[in-house]
Amino acid sequence: MRVLENEHRYLSFLMAEWHAIILWFEQEKLDEAEAHNQLKELRRLIIEFIEPLKNHTEKEETHFFPLLGTYIGFEQGPLVGIQEEHEEIDGYIGHFLHHTRGDLNALSVADMKAVVKDAAEAFEVLTVHFVKEETVLFTMAENLMKAADQDALFEKLNTLIT
Repeated sequence: MRVLENEHRYLSFLMAEWHAIILWFEQEKLDEAEAHNQLKELRRLIIEFIEPLKNHTEKEETHFFPLLGTYIGFEQGPLVGIQEEHEEIDGYIGHFLHHTRGDLNALSVADMKAVVKDAAEAFEVLTVHFVKEETVLFTMAENLMKAADQDALFEKLNTLIT
């Protein structure tokens, strides 16, 4: 579980970079030219964030969730909710990227503020999601999984996400 927790720390570090831009957009009065620059930077940072996030998520969905599911079930409970959150996160990021493709200079400040809300939602869901995984799923795994299963899981998860 420490491998996945460490990945959460790294992903949270990357998220903090783009969250600062989200917070910048919450100001009352924004300079339109600077807002365009900030939006371009936000898009760049989120695009860079996608690969490590996808690699982390794939490790969880391919190795961790199936093994934990053999202990706690697959049909209901925390595993189902966590997997739904993966889809929700993908949706917010995808929606943000969809609405920021093309000429960003054509967007008004109001349009930029509206589209940045998708990135803000992705940040919020991810933040809570990491806490849920660490406090619920990882604790369950440590308490329920046999040592041999934990060792085998470690071998599969101990890879880089970058």
